[in-house]
Amino acid sequence: MARAIMIQGCTSSAGKSYLTAALCRILANEGVRVAPFKAQNMSNNAGVTPAGLEMGRAQLVQAQAARVVPNVRMNPVLLKPEADTRSQVVLLGRARPELSALGWRERKPQLWPHVRAALHSLMDEYDVVVIEGAGSPAEVNLRGSDIVNMRVAREAQAAVLLAADIDRGGAFAHLLGTWHCLTPEERALMKGFILNRFRGDARLLSPAPEWLEEQTGVPTVGVVPMLDIPLPEEDGFWTEKQAVGGEEGFVAIARLPRVSNLDEFAPLGPVARWVTTPAELEGARAVILPGSKSTAADLNWLRASGLAAAVTRAAHAGVPILGICGGLQMLGQTLGDPFGVEGGGEVPGLGLLDLSTTLAAIKTTRLTAFSDAETGLTLNGYEIHHGQTRAGSGVQELAPEVLWRAGNVRGTYLHGLLENPAYLERFLGWAGLSPPNALDSLDARLDAIAVRVRAGLDWDFVRGLL
Repeated sequence: MARAIMIQGCTSSAGKSYLTAALCRILANEGVRVAPFKAQNMSNNAGVTPAGLEMGRAQLVQAQAARVVPNVRMNPVLLKPEADTRSQVVLLGRARPELSALGWRERKPQLWPHVRAALHSLMDEYDVVVIEGAGSPAEVNLRGSDIVNMRVAREAQAAVLLAADIDRGGAFAHLLGTWHCLTPEERALMKGFILNRFRGDARLLSPAPEWLEEQTGVPTVGVVPMLDIPLPEEDGFWTEKQAVGGEEGFVAIARLPRVSNLDEFAPLGPVARWVTTPAELEGARAVILPGSKSTAADLNWLRASGLAAAVTRAAHAGVPILGICGGLQMLGQTLGDPFGVEGGGEVPGLGLLDLSTTLAAIKTTRLTAFSDAETGLTLNGYEIHHGQTRAGSGVQELAPEVLWRAGNVRGTYLHGLLENPAYLERFLGWAGLSPPNALDSLDARLDAIAVRVRAGLDWDFVRGLL
């Protein structure tokens, strides 16, 4: 019997992170000591563990689903895209510039031993490890450099379940085609297919699942319905899809090319709207400049798009402006990069806050709690930034080194600020907007997802793999 079960997908965004979280909670509810694992993430949605180390947001959520303390072994390699052909490599929670400078194929021999050690340490410590793949195992051009899909499955001798997003169409072709791309050794690990995000009457699927099993010998072990219960995922897909603005007014969030940590805006719900042009900003009741993995480049884009001038006009008109992390740095006077973290040089900011930022070689990663001098609230969240920011006389420091204000313009290094319900209410109140219906707690959502996903699986079959 396997001591690891793995969710792979026919494509990106097939729901792997969601299903992995569901399996972690289902097994935890049965009293199984379970941990999540994803060898490598490519995402700018990251968070911080209690040890002050950086890992993918999806694995932090999956650890909560498993009811265990997040540990960077659960996501040993995190790639944070900085440009179309360049990513920062975070290994076991720390940025590694020397690895970031290497090409992908040159990195593999240095990364795999850490991936393998992390995987086996979790398998030694827990009853079951629920593993998430990345993209698709059918990328045959990447087989030689794979450290996240079938190489991990073989190392763990995991029972693999392959998920397809049936809502997009072509699911049976995706499943069959992916199976054909696998080697005989890899096919032997493939134990079941899952049709994810299904709408309608599952009886209408017949005879396709039976036909697919005849072709492959692999049964369809789940038809999971389309669920409207959101989770923070590695690419922020749900958050971005929902950010369309409400009837009474909206909060505009600049959709930067290298935007990061999109999931933290989920509490805004339907009052949020992503904007990329000055015209889309018109009528905004508040404006947010979010985090960025390439702050200087995104600041240049903000100017070229015309949004910089539009944000400045909105600020002068009294519209509340909030900058978070990279957005905070953009609101300042200057952004300097003496160590070449983003390529070097210095660029002027928007000048809306009397702050000057220098990008340090060492990244700050920590969980943070502080009292806000403006509201009196105790706020919780996390920090991930290279920036070291100095305040001038024209700005009020509301919390040391993390929160500043000048009139209606505020900036903070605290990710998760708007996930503090009382602060969210204050922020929307400054904008003259009503708070949206509150999301259920993450823990309650995980329990609800576990119930619905378990009902969509042949759970006796899946449980029997372990």
